[in-house]
This record gives sequence, C-alpha cells and structure tokens, in this order.
Amino acid sequence: MNKTSETGRFCRPLSRGLLLAGLLLFAGSLPGLAPLGGPAPVLAAEKAAAAATASIPDLVERLSPTVVNISTTRVAKNRLGREFKQQGMGSGFIISGDGYIFTNNHVVDKADKIKVKLSDGKEYDAEVKGKDATTDLALIKITPPVELPFARLGDSDRTRIGEGVFAIGNPLGLDHTVTAGIISAKGRVIGAGPYDNFIQTDASINPGNSGGPLFNLAGEVVGINTAIVPGAQNIGFAIPVNMAKSILGDLKTVGKITRGWIGVTAQDITEDMRQNLKLKDRTGVLVGNVAPGDAADKAGIKTGDVILGIAGKPVKDNRELLQIVATLHVGSKEKIRIFRDGREMTLPIIIAERKDRQEQASGSGTSEQFGMTAQEVTPEIAKYFGLPEKTGVILTEVKAGGPADEAGLKPRDIVLKINTLEISDLKDYSEALAAGDKGEALLVLVRRGKANFFVTLKKAKEEKK
Repeated sequence: MNKTSETGRFCRPLSRGLLLAGLLLFAGSLPGLAPLGGPAPVLAAEKAAAAATASIPDLVERLSPTVVNISTTRVAKNRLGREFKQQGMGSGFIISGDGYIFTNNHVVDKADKIKVKLSDGKEYDAEVKGKDATTDLALIKITPPVELPFARLGDSDRTRIGEGVFAIGNPLGLDHTVTAGIISAKGRVIGAGPYDNFIQTDASINPGNSGGPLFNLAGEVVGINTAIVPGAQNIGFAIPVNMAKSILGDLKTVGKITRGWIGVTAQDITEDMRQNLKLKDRTGVLVGNVAPGDAADKAGIKTGDVILGIAGKPVKDNRELLQIVATLHVGSKEKIRIFRDGREMTLPIIIAERKDRQEQASGSGTSEQFGMTAQEVTPEIAKYFGLPEKTGVILTEVKAGGPADEAGLKPRDIVLKINTLEISDLKDYSEALAAGDKGEALLVLVRRGKANFFVTLKKAKEEKK
C-alpha cells in the first residue's frame, strides 16, 4: 500500500461559502458598556471587565483537562486506484468520567482509526458509539484506567447575545489553544441542514477546532464549534449544546437518532395569506399537504389548516415546526393547536417516527448547495398563480450570493422542469437536483408571472480537505 499521507483539515463547504472546519468559536468577556451619564459608571464597568477577564485564566486551568485532541486516519484511493493514508484532526470534550466524548460527525466520519490525546499527553484509541450527520454530532468513547475530569453541559437556550464566551481546542494542531469573544447572534440558519439553529460568535476560528467546546463564563459548555465563513473575519458558528443533549441518549444507546414526524408539508405565511385567512399575525405555518395515513392525517389535520403550536410550544415558522417535532419522542401523545375556518382548536396527535429521506416541512425539501428553498405547489398556491394543481414547485427563499441568486432566480418563481425531467412535486425536484456530475450545469425551466424562461444552475465542485 502506498504510504503517502494527506492531511484533512475538515474544512467542508456549506452554502453561501461557509466551511465546516476543525474550528473553534471562542468567546470571552467584553468590558461592560456604561450607560449615558457621568464617569462613575465607566469606572464600575472597567472594574467589572477586569474581574471577568481575571476569571478566564482560572476557568481555563480547570477546564483544559476536559478538552481532547482527536486525530484520525483512513485509507482512501486516488484516481489511479492507489491507496494512501488520509489523516485529519479535530477537537472534542469529555462529558463523563468513563470516557464519553462529544465531537463533530465530520471529524470522525469514515475514519478507520481514531486517536484521542488528553491534556496530560496520554493517548487512547477511540470508537464511535453514535453519530448523526444531520446535526453533525458524534459520540466517541475511550477506555481510561481511571476516572477522567469532564465538562459540565450548560443551557444554550439561556445564553444571551453579547455574553462572554471562550473555547479551548486544537487549531492547526496547536493543542489547547484558548480564544475568547462574545456571542454575536443566535438561531443562525447557514444552510448546513434542516435543523440549523447555530450560535454565532466573533471568535477566531481555524481548521482543527471542529468538535471543541464553547464555554460560558460559568465554565459550562454552551456550544460545539463547527463552521466558519471563509474569507471573513470573526464569523464562526457553534451547535447549541441543548441540541447535543437532546440526542445524547439515542447516540449512547442505539448509535443513531430517532426523530419525531407528523407527516405534513407546510409553508410560512405571507401577508397576503394572513389577510385572506383573517389571521391576527403571520405566526404559524399553512398546511399544504397531509400524508395519507400519517400522524397528522390520523389527528384530523387538513390541507389549509394553520398550525399554531404543538406540544405546548408555539410555532413561529416552518423551520421551527420541523425543529420542535424532531425533538418529540416517537409514540408520545401531544396536543397540536390549529386555526381552521376562523377559529382555533386543539387536536390530539401521536408522534410518528421520521424515516430516512422523509421531509417534515417545505424547508427540508431543499437543495442547500444552490442557495434556494422550494415548496410544493398547493391548491391554494396554484389558484393564486393560476396554475394547474401539481405543477412544479415554488421557490420560497433565494439566498443572496448563492448559485440560484446568480442564475437570476427569485422567490415565487415556479420551477417547471430540470433538464429533461418534468417537475410535479418535491420528490421530482430533489431527484433532478441530485442528478448529474459535480460542476455540471442544470437547465431549469422557470415560470415567473405569465412568462416561461430557462436559467442554468451549475453544481458546486467539491473542495479538497
């Protein structure tokens, strides 16, 4: 076997130029801002900032032993069929004394061998206990002879924008590097998948930090560092730790994730729809299709209903519906709140299991790589646009700077045909976008208003790791 070694730094492209990377999103404290007024508040702010900054070294000293370096090796083949060893690196953090470790799925995916190095220099072989590509999370396990120090998992829902955070990781192989900053934003959707809900931080990020912890100033993990915007400065993303906590049990016991499913296709409510339906605001989602025999159908949900909440949680939009339902236990009996014929009502529903490739809501029937979101044409949409039912899919979002935007596509465009395939639903649409080689241009027939025209979409080429 050819022993040529290639180093993978886990920098994978996401939509809009985002990269999954061995990345660290570290945030720390900022000086408190003084309110308008005299000099006394400024002095108080300086003292508070000094106290917060002084606490970080103590936290780093205590928490560094909970952070690990991860190195991976896998045997791959080049274009000539020759084998070579591909090596990669990343970070992780210990979550229990018996050696369970959280990291990113893309750090350990397809690895033939995984090595974990502790802060004291000791190394252990690791095995993957469970992983989930959809959320990019993985649980690995080492077997130490003694109990290990472990990180405490915090509550990412309670984090606040502007809050100081910091991280420890393995950027570019520089183990236990510490970076600090703040939480810049929450709930970011970056095109990584249907459950996007990232914490954004202004921390410096580099390859090798993926899977490392983002700590708050109480010493709790609030995020798992995952992605950056390449070419930008101080824009990085972490998976909220609550998402990791919600799937930990499944990862540990069965090795994969079981998600809830109700069997509807829905869409966000436009202002025109709100007025037509006589809703007080645009909160909720409009049901465009109910899968026969599925959970929603059995509960009595109908096309044209507006879902306002489920399991005691309000539903703001389509993506939120997907995220809430995914966290519900299969078989659990819940209440779903809907609006129908001018009044609200509540129906009982039993949560089903989401199977592979099932789409809970319109936002999941998308091609993230093209920077656009598509929705099936419902009877209401067909009537509004004067179309026959089951004609194409409608674009509900086109991300600025993405391939769809560059091709001239706009929200409310109807996709009728891709290459030679007539599009009648999301299944046709997804299959047509998935066909073809990387870099190949797709010819797309679009209707805008009363005019039909063609555009070309070029599939993005994969970048080398």
